[in-house]
Amino acid sequence: MKFSYNRKAPKWKSVLSKFVFALSLIAAATAVSHAQEPDDVVRTETSLVQLNVGVADPRGRAVTSLSRSDFSVYEDGVKQQILHFEPTNAPFSLVLLLDTSGSTINFRPQMKSAALRFLDALAPEDRVAVIQFNAKVKALTGFTTDRQKTGYAIETRADGAGETHLYEALRYALNELEHEGGQRRKAIVVMTDGLDTQLRNSDRPLLARVQNDQEAVGAIDAKASSTLNQVLAAADKQGVSIFPLALPSGDPKRLPLPDPVITGIYSAARVRLQSLADRSGGRLNEIQRLDQMARLYAEVAAELRTLYTVAYQPRSSDSARGKWHEIRIEVGHPELIVRTRPGYYGR
Repeated sequence: MKFSYNRKAPKWKSVLSKFVFALSLIAAATAVSHAQEPDDVVRTETSLVQLNVGVADPRGRAVTSLSRSDFSVYEDGVKQQILHFEPTNAPFSLVLLLDTSGSTINFRPQMKSAALRFLDALAPEDRVAVIQFNAKVKALTGFTTDRQKTGYAIETRADGAGETHLYEALRYALNELEHEGGQRRKAIVVMTDGLDTQLRNSDRPLLARVQNDQEAVGAIDAKASSTLNQVLAAADKQGVSIFPLALPSGDPKRLPLPDPVITGIYSAARVRLQSLADRSGGRLNEIQRLDQMARLYAEVAAELRTLYTVAYQPRSSDSARGKWHEIRIEVGHPELIVRTRPGYYGR
């Protein structure tokens, strides 16, 4: 085919042809982009696994001077590449959950005083939100570094009575933490007796035929609770560590009127609090006396200052929903003791 250049095309036609050509390039690029979308979606939807990690020497003293190169992370026995690392002095986003149900009325002043001590022990850059729960879950403050604002909310607004909707409050807190950013260090500190009203009601029928305390404790598979495991899955997703401070009023070993049914309910509640701590890499602190509340709050605040945070992208291609993935962390000093959450279920 021959092209003739003898006649000069009008200038506007030349501009138009260039415009059409540019549009064709854009269309082609868009088509390529759409063709690549599925792979892009797969990459972005696979979230990092984030771990809060404590390290101690053989005498139990916290070791806070390690660097990224000191840590090795394994998932299902396969070494992972650490993509994100935070030292122990990096700030946290914290939710302070207060149980203001009927069971805490008699020591509400001590509980508020202890919570204020907790605020005093935090680092200035830590962002804190305060949420209370009874039959309703209510945010008293959003996330802020303004301790005066947070303290005022605890002193003047934390009040109530009625039922204990602990796990609803935990879900609410996790939802609020999700807005704090994906790589932010996160934790929940909750003072409670652990006796969630809805779980008590679902546990009670399982104890209808028990004759003694031993039968009662064995009748409930507390860790199998879907309510508990939904909270744990949400905490796993964000790398949130949960630190329950268990009030003596929920201790199954200190019941004023022992009864197999009550023993079973209280024992299941305490097992679930322990599971919240163990699975999320937190720690359960049992309050033996009310005058210990302030000290234990301060100890939790101090422990937060000893935690490193590491995050990795799982290399395993086996991401089947519900599959357990075991996590192991090692440091370059064999004598040191490392503590973090033990793993997570695929989602």
